[in-house]
Amino acid sequence: MKKRKIPMRKDVLSQEMFPKRQLIRIVRDQQHQVTLDPTGKKSGRGAYVRIDVAAVKEAYQQRTLDQVFEIPLSDQFYEELIAYVDHLQARQELIKNEKL
Repeated sequence: MKKRKIPMRKDVLSQEMFPKRQLIRIVRDQQHQVTLDPTGKKSGRGAYVRIDVAAVKEAYQQRTLDQVFEIPLSDQFYEELIAYVDHLQARQELIKNEKL
């Protein structure tokens, strides 16, 4: 039986490669609006961020995603991203603990 290929993507914050399922996609569309893309299918320029609250908070302080998308992002977007990452991280830990 063949092993399935695991798609890898680069985290724009740490510049490391991770499996796509461990990352969140953020998209800038043609109207220059930046949004979260939980489905991974929205059209536009995408960037991937690892599900790590500490890394996202550091990106907020350094305004890293502003540089990646070449537009200023609002504090509200960063707060929404932090809340979403926190939710996903807690969910992953819960699932991991249930398997043990």
